[in-house]
Amino acid sequence: MTTNTPQQTVENTSNDALMRGATYASVGVALILVIAKLYAWTFTESVAMLSTLVDSLLDGAASIVTLVAVRHALTPADREHRFGHGKAEALAAMTQSVFVAGSGMVVLYQAGERLLHPKPLAHTDIGVAVMVFSIALTLCLVLFQSYVIKRSGSVAITADSLHYKGDLLINLAVIAAFLIHMSLSWTLIDPLIGGVIAGYLLFGAWRILHTALDMLMDRELPTTDRQLIQNIVMSHADVRDLHELRTRRSGQDVFIQLHLELDADITLMKAHIISDDVERQVRDAFKGAEVFIHQDPEGLMEAHAQRH
Repeated sequence: MTTNTPQQTVENTSNDALMRGATYASVGVALILVIAKLYAWTFTESVAMLSTLVDSLLDGAASIVTLVAVRHALTPADREHRFGHGKAEALAAMTQSVFVAGSGMVVLYQAGERLLHPKPLAHTDIGVAVMVFSIALTLCLVLFQSYVIKRSGSVAITADSLHYKGDLLINLAVIAAFLIHMSLSWTLIDPLIGGVIAGYLLFGAWRILHTALDMLMDRELPTTDRQLIQNIVMSHADVRDLHELRTRRSGQDVFIQLHLELDADITLMKAHIISDDVERQVRDAFKGAEVFIHQDPEGLMEAHAQRH
């Protein structure tokens, strides 16, 4: 296994700083939005506004969980955690899914109550103004998170960004509810849009949970990634075949292990050189990946199960 180059070390340090910055920005934005939406809800008494207020409250709680989890996930590997602490990100994502599902259930209940007991909205102009402010602030955060995700591949920040992207749609839906109510005086639009938002939140919670479980259960990398690894390995002139290819992701870290089948008559030094060449090429394709290679003589039938 090769060590990180100085350039990779600098890139990793930069990514770590970006991830920490994204978590701080997320918590700050959530706090500002909670204050603004609480102010608007006290004037409008809108279920749609309440739904986005509850969502922002839970966004704040989820963002704090993400902040703590990312700090822990970025802790270097130690004697008790040889493979690092990356799965803290998946645990944070699971916690986020609970928060998001809970907010969806609260909004769904409130929407049902308002459908049974319709009530006109008040001060809709304040509601619209707060929603426009929320969209602008949330959009800035999502753009920053997208940049960080592109650089780091963090699943925790991806989950955090997912519900902030949902907030953009939610805020637009709330504005639509206010405008329709202002122009048509249709009281049912508020709880109906609130119910749609609740359904979106519940669907988002399931997506976050599914991604987190995949990481915790060491799900293989996508088929396209596995095929790329095989193509890289088999492109080396001295490699006869490969088997026992296993992959997984833990936070930012990717782990790849495989068995190379080589000519049985080459020297140990030659086998080592070939393995190093293959490992370097795989690491070039998967930046920062931990690659473990075992060499086998070509055609040797081993006791372990054969996987590709």
